[in-house]
Amino acid sequence: MYHGKARSRDHDPPRRQMGRRNQYSYDNPALSESNSTPSIFTVESSSSLVHNNGFSPDLFPPIRRDSFESAVETGSRKSWRESTERMSEDPAKVAGTSKDALIGVEKGGSSQESLEERDSWDNKVQYLLAVVGYAVGLGNVWRFPYLAQKNGGGAFLIPYTIMLAVEGIPIFYLELAVGQRLRKGAIGAWNQISPFLGGIGIASAMVSFWVGLYYNTIISWCLYYLVYSFRSTLPWSECPGNVTECTMSSPTTYFWYRETLNISPSVDERGSLNWWVVVSLLAAWIIVFLCMVKGIASSGKVVYVTATFPYLVLVIFFFRGVTLEGFEEGLKHFFIPDFTRLGDPQVWLEAATQIFFSLGVAFGGLIAFSSYMPVRNNCYKDAILVSVINCGTSVFAGVVIFSILGFKATQSFKACNAHNDLLWSQNKTVGFLTCDIKTEIEKSGSGTGLAFIAFTEAINQLPAAPVWSVLFFLMLLTLGLDSMFGMLEGVVTSIIDMNLIKNLRKDVVAAVLCLVSLLLSFCFADSAGPYIFVLFDEYSGNIPLLIIALGELLGLTYMYGLKRFSDDIELMTGQRPNYYWLIMWKYVSPIVIIIIFFASLIKSMMSAATYEAWNPSIADNITLEWPAWCKFIASLLIITSMGWIPLVAIVKKFNIIKWKPETPAEFPEEELKAENGIKPYIPSDRERKWLYWLEKL
Repeated sequence: MYHGKARSRDHDPPRRQMGRRNQYSYDNPALSESNSTPSIFTVESSSSLVHNNGFSPDLFPPIRRDSFESAVETGSRKSWRESTERMSEDPAKVAGTSKDALIGVEKGGSSQESLEERDSWDNKVQYLLAVVGYAVGLGNVWRFPYLAQKNGGGAFLIPYTIMLAVEGIPIFYLELAVGQRLRKGAIGAWNQISPFLGGIGIASAMVSFWVGLYYNTIISWCLYYLVYSFRSTLPWSECPGNVTECTMSSPTTYFWYRETLNISPSVDERGSLNWWVVVSLLAAWIIVFLCMVKGIASSGKVVYVTATFPYLVLVIFFFRGVTLEGFEEGLKHFFIPDFTRLGDPQVWLEAATQIFFSLGVAFGGLIAFSSYMPVRNNCYKDAILVSVINCGTSVFAGVVIFSILGFKATQSFKACNAHNDLLWSQNKTVGFLTCDIKTEIEKSGSGTGLAFIAFTEAINQLPAAPVWSVLFFLMLLTLGLDSMFGMLEGVVTSIIDMNLIKNLRKDVVAAVLCLVSLLLSFCFADSAGPYIFVLFDEYSGNIPLLIIALGELLGLTYMYGLKRFSDDIELMTGQRPNYYWLIMWKYVSPIVIIIIFFASLIKSMMSAATYEAWNPSIADNITLEWPAWCKFIASLLIITSMGWIPLVAIVKKFNIIKWKPETPAEFPEEELKAENGIKPYIPSDRERKWLYWLEKL
């Protein structure tokens, strides 16, 4: 950081040759009279205020009149005008040689206007790793492979790819562009686009909070299994004596339901807290807090490990898997297409849902991450790159998972045949088993069943099983941590941007958030906790995320303006979005989300709300209906997220609460126009009719 004398602009080094912190800082930090938090500027920021030993107001480009609401715009212009007048009276306040002049501290009883600099990524690689780690999560490993084999194998890739093109990438691109353009978290960004859309940001933060609660519970389970993986003999490799429940199921199933979860027969039978789960939860939340304590300054360093280690493990498992006996049986089950399944609407619904949630859109994390990038970053290339990596990871993970599951099924098939051969040799006529490799593979299930039962059982059959177990659960741990960073960063950034408490430190917000989350997570730690986990998994994110994404698309294209948004992207990237993106944002993506939403409602109304409960007497799962109090909690999870969208709009419409207008971050529009040679875009008559028909051009 430079603290010496300010130099004239003519002697400043070019932007792209600055140090990495200068490169990823504001081009011209906005003057804000509402925030007195001192900040240290880069040499470029401080020197750009002075030209030829004086102050040049021309260095502060005017805010576009059509960029924000008029009330916000007026307040912002007034703030800039008053600030520039005060500074022009005493240029020494800007060009002073002391550190105090640069950080804007009070001196001699007089206060100076302080400028706020937003945190920034150290480099582009760090940002991309963070976004990739956030998008690539546990769902890529244990949900996509299951959906593929369930819905037609290779044929499932057809609706999956189509939904990626019409739904996933367009919304992903939109959120990256919004965060980079407005340089705020979800709450600040949508509140700035329109005061009536502020509820979208709060809803995103609430969804991230609820999902983060149960998501970190998965991390705690991974920690528990990881600790036990260092034993020379894995505790889930054999039954503890002659336990009927274990012999009727399997050692891995028994260890999961009885030793790890100590699960009750139903959600109504709460039981006491399991101390080993409580300790695991405490460790998981401490890890998350330590990685986020300094915001992206700390989590940005951690992603170098957490975002790359899962790929290293997947590659190792891939080469091990394809050398196992029967791996081809698993790959056949995964890839051989059953095109008759494409006629089932449920297949398309599940493909769209998987794309939607695997990319992590509508959580607010993408907007928060991209808000720390410079305005000159090419967010279009980032969106394409990360989306392709995410979906490619899903397919590659499917290959790895099913190659090993194929080996497991082959071993079970051979054991089944050996059992039948033994009965034949003894001339017995009863007790024969039905042996089928496909049936064995389909027993793998999805989610926690795939990770903690089926895959651990496959690991048991590998040489040096503890080594593979350590690698597997380390991979799940890092996958989960990356996604947690994104979700909680969306919450923390939104709270900071709301500015409800002056000079609120990010580490304090992270500490309080993790502490509250830890206490609430205890609801997952008793005997009925696994059922509450399923309740959160099914209802905290699905419908609210659909509504949030729909609100983002409609708000940006019909309220902010599609042409205005295209102008912003052109300024940042140097090129306008083509017709494909405009049509997706304006029509196709909203329609797809509406279809998914109503299809989900119809599906839920046609079938009772049920869950799978573990019955120890038969050592298997049975289907039970959710009790009334669980349905109330499910409704509460949905309402506490979605309810903010209409509530904030009503409050601001009727001015029930005095809501402070959002102060726009500085956006060097005139500099960007000059750099890229951009001229005002004049839409054609066809574009006015089909794309910009609600906008004032």
